[in-house]
Amino acid sequence: MIHALDPVIDDGRMTIWDHVSELRSRLIRCSLALLVGGVVGFALYPYLLEFLKEPLNSLNGGRDFIATDPLEPFATRIKISAYSAVVIAMPVLLWQIWRFVTPGLHSHEKRWAVPFVAAATALFLLGAGIAYVTLNPALEFLVSIAGSSVEPFYTVDNYVTLIAYMMLAFGLGFEFPVLLVALQLAGVLTPRKLLSWWRQAIVVITVVAAVITPSADPISMMALAVPMVLFYGLSIAIGSLLTRGRRRDAAST
Repeated sequence: MIHALDPVIDDGRMTIWDHVSELRSRLIRCSLALLVGGVVGFALYPYLLEFLKEPLNSLNGGRDFIATDPLEPFATRIKISAYSAVVIAMPVLLWQIWRFVTPGLHSHEKRWAVPFVAAATALFLLGAGIAYVTLNPALEFLVSIAGSSVEPFYTVDNYVTLIAYMMLAFGLGFEFPVLLVALQLAGVLTPRKLLSWWRQAIVVITVVAAVITPSADPISMMALAVPMVLFYGLSIAIGSLLTRGRRRDAAST
């Protein structure tokens, strides 16, 4: 049975206006999911702030944050709500992305919808969790660089922005293998081609990890780069298994 909200897709043979209509409906659902996630994040703000503050407690003795601007407390709550919206809505966002690209896949490959969303969500949470755990040693490193005469005393906006960007950067970085597997399923890339690029991939991953890590410290950079390199190899292995049938069919023709 076709879901009432999902437009009928004619085996990928859609007109440009069908694609536009499909994209619009997917964007509306993503927006609604983000709105719901933002409302939940706004309501849970006190608990989320305490959770985010935990990596800092050992450095500043558990002191409360300071605000140097009258609007800073409200702006911080809005930021946490927005970041929470992305995390809460992530399964819906990923599902809509998958449904949008499904027409480009073979029928036997469309069954990977649920595993795709589940794996992508789990990897995002794993990346955000590693960023959260890594933040404390990263802050200790950054403070030690400044010398013993510097005592950390952060504003709420600066700290929340840093840890949120760290968790988002790691979470999105950990989506890397899902993207590679999806591109292999779509026929854009092949496992053989990815394998031939492994040296360049290590260099690119290291550079990307250094660029997207907000704290710019070596601890966080390595905590992001090393798993991404491992995921690169894992995505090649998974892509090779999933596209084995396609390669067999191509060889027989």
